[in-house]
Amino acid sequence: MRITAREKVVSYVVLTVFAVFAILPLIGVLFSSVLPASANDGGFHVPTTFAFGNYLAAWTQGHFAAYLLSSVLVTVSVVILTILLSVLAGFAFARLSFIGTNIIFFVLLAGLMLPAEAFIIPLYFDLRGADLTDTYASLILPQTAQSLAFGVFWMRNQFRLFPSDVIEAARLDGASDLRVLWRVIVPPSVPAIATMSVLVAMWTWNEFLTPLVMITTDSRRTAPLGLAFFQGEHTTNYSLLSAAGVLVALPIVVLYFVLQRRFINGMVGGISSR
Repeated sequence: MRITAREKVVSYVVLTVFAVFAILPLIGVLFSSVLPASANDGGFHVPTTFAFGNYLAAWTQGHFAAYLLSSVLVTVSVVILTILLSVLAGFAFARLSFIGTNIIFFVLLAGLMLPAEAFIIPLYFDLRGADLTDTYASLILPQTAQSLAFGVFWMRNQFRLFPSDVIEAARLDGASDLRVLWRVIVPPSVPAIATMSVLVAMWTWNEFLTPLVMITTDSRRTAPLGLAFFQGEHTTNYSLLSAAGVLVALPIVVLYFVLQRRFINGMVGGISSR
């Protein structure tokens, strides 16, 4: 089915309108972050003078060095654990036969339908009973568990698409299941794993409720939680708030652009795109 020139024009116009609506608020925040505080009333203004000192002030006053370090530690740990466990579980559900495979898989998928608000209170008491509250473990373990439902679902679908004759050839050569997984299946699946990693990293970085409930020590607060406290202290200083928001969002934006190609390959083609 050929797309006519008129349909192309309409598509480009619609996409351009949506892009403007998506990008304009971001541009407004960037402009606001470099406006002098005295000239910033919270509206959209194109700066004529640039106050880059807002970033330094937000960095020092908001203690964002410690908050960003906590977020990096938690996010990297959650991503690594999620990748490892999702790859192993996804391979088991996709390529191994054991009793209750489908039942266990669908029970695991129930985690996709449970919002954090539904279990955050009992989770808090469980972790407090284990003396884990106000520790990085109270952030890493629950968020890894929350990400596993999606991770296992994603990797299972990817591994089921892998050519069976390649796997059988490796097994005929005497390769064990783990060797087949790590040496044969995983290398071509890197785009799909990268896509999953970026999504999990974004979800973990932006998580607010779990750190709010679990963390009381200031130095262990994550960046979104630290930004919320910073906002409470500077409710009308829009320049500082915008600069702090840019600082918190910048690492995950950089990560996306660094892994953009693999992310898109994994979303569009999975292992077949490699």
